[in-house]
Amino acid sequence: MGRRNMDALSEEERRLFPLKTVASVVSLFDSILRRTTEPDLALLSIIVGCIENTLTCNQQILSGTKSTVLTASVEEPSEKLLAIPPVRREDDFPEIEWPTVEALYVKFRAVIKSSVDLTQYGCPEFATREVVKKVSDVIWNTLTRSYYKDRAHLQSLYSYLTGNKLDCFGVALAVVAGCQVLGFEDVHLALSEDHAWVMFGQDGKETAEVTWHGKGNEDKRGQPVDAGIQARSWLYVSGNPVVCSRFTEVASLVSSVNPSITATTDSLEVASLQQSLLWVLYDAGHLARYPMALGNLADLEELSPTPGRCHCGQLFSQAIEVARRCYGNNHVYPYTYQGGYFYRNRMYKEALESWANAADAIRSYNYSREDEEIYKEFLEIANELIPFVMKVEGSGHSARSILKDSECFAHLLRFYDGICQWEEGSCTPVLHIGWAKPLVNTISKFDSQVRRHVVISCSEMTEEDTPAMKLPAKEPEKEELRIDSHVGGKTAEQKARLGSTVLAALTDLCGRTVLSPAFFLGPDMKTGSYTQAIHSLNISGTAASVDSPAKMMNKPKLYLRSHKMAGLKDLLLSEKLNTHAISLQLTAQSQVQLGGRKLRGEEAKDAKQEGRDANLSRPKRTRKE
Repeated sequence: MGRRNMDALSEEERRLFPLKTVASVVSLFDSILRRTTEPDLALLSIIVGCIENTLTCNQQILSGTKSTVLTASVEEPSEKLLAIPPVRREDDFPEIEWPTVEALYVKFRAVIKSSVDLTQYGCPEFATREVVKKVSDVIWNTLTRSYYKDRAHLQSLYSYLTGNKLDCFGVALAVVAGCQVLGFEDVHLALSEDHAWVMFGQDGKETAEVTWHGKGNEDKRGQPVDAGIQARSWLYVSGNPVVCSRFTEVASLVSSVNPSITATTDSLEVASLQQSLLWVLYDAGHLARYPMALGNLADLEELSPTPGRCHCGQLFSQAIEVARRCYGNNHVYPYTYQGGYFYRNRMYKEALESWANAADAIRSYNYSREDEEIYKEFLEIANELIPFVMKVEGSGHSARSILKDSECFAHLLRFYDGICQWEEGSCTPVLHIGWAKPLVNTISKFDSQVRRHVVISCSEMTEEDTPAMKLPAKEPEKEELRIDSHVGGKTAEQKARLGSTVLAALTDLCGRTVLSPAFFLGPDMKTGSYTQAIHSLNISGTAASVDSPAKMMNKPKLYLRSHKMAGLKDLLLSEKLNTHAISLQLTAQSQVQLGGRKLRGEEAKDAKQEGRDANLSRPKRTRKE
């Protein structure tokens, strides 16, 4: 365990101060990241937090004028002069002086070193659980006691040192930075999609809670996270978090920057700084295993593309590829990020597929109250975004509407199938009547012929053996293109194949088979082609789209794994929807508890007397009709 050098910056790096442009901050970070030594988390968090808070919390200083502040009486606004120099036209933000940053940096080191006496722990070479817990206590006990959950701009050490406030991520980052001050290089952040903890020890395998999530969970600090992983909670991503290196931790503090000034206004300078720093980290390879940061960078690129850089769509796809390759497809947000991008660009079919893929990722978890963030995400998709898509697509009569696309219907069912399976085995139900009404309204938009075109199976299959939805092979599509491209000189056999497909579609739609293939194919049709046409007519048993008859054989195949959606199979494919029955089935409390609580004491005795298994949870009350 070596001592850290008090000279946090080299002389060349100090010459970049005062920081007043995005370019100067990027140069500073680039220089620090190129060092052979590890970057100082406390220093970089203070610098980034200072810029963010200056530009977002005191946004009216940018013009160098007086700030208007409402008094308590709300009668007359009073004015106070802010002691911040005006921003010059050629600068991006007010000057950030090195003495200001250095004072805060020295203060943080003093707080940690004066509060933690390592001699009491035997001066260990690697961090122990007791040391990590002590650093966590130091940070926790110096926070203000006022409640400020979900406030913005509280994730940096600048917020901690100037206002004694930190959010969930900020506490975890401060603990890691504090351990770095003490000389422990084995303590690193572990990041799920809505939580953070630390990993430490000689082999880096030990885990410890150091922050809270929601209300009343502070007593978990110092405990391992095994319980959350075993409970199959999304909050702990099945033990597949982003385990950070020191450089990935720098990426996490940059990715956590919040450019928002108000709910509807962002700081252009902060967003530009975040985007530029993420590209520096991307080029250095520090985002290669960080899906969330890739998604944030893609969002920024969508708003303001950087010349010469890859398209934001490639970044969204890259985040998904990383989540699948490195984290066993246990991360959900890469899919919702991509789905949001498709939705904003009116690529509704692609958006439905991305949302269905997100539901595939969530289906392996059990829902708990701590998963409220991802619950709200799916609730917004189901009750706001998808209904809006249906409204837009149903307002016209386009032949290419997704309402006429059976694959889109399959994506929709796969989305709800994932949500239902997420609910199975959970102590808390997910679906209620607020979910059922939008689903029924959405399904009713699809014609019965489109719904029946999806081949639905409810057989029990493993995740490895069968994907959630199998797309049809591409060979018929190629054949269709080949026929269309040679429509002027097609042979009699090609005429038979195309004509039989049209005939099958027409006879199925009309409900009668009184038309002769020869009527469509002409007198020059050969006997073999006629036989082939009759055979094609006989085996065709489902509705086909008149606009693209060659796609009739391309039926999407869907495997429903949840008990609720499997029970809805016949209702979903019926010609006339029974909306009341669908609502009841969807909102019925799940009776297939996979991990129900064990009965103990008197409950177990009663269960044995009644012939029930004491290891199974008590049956839920039947729903009143």
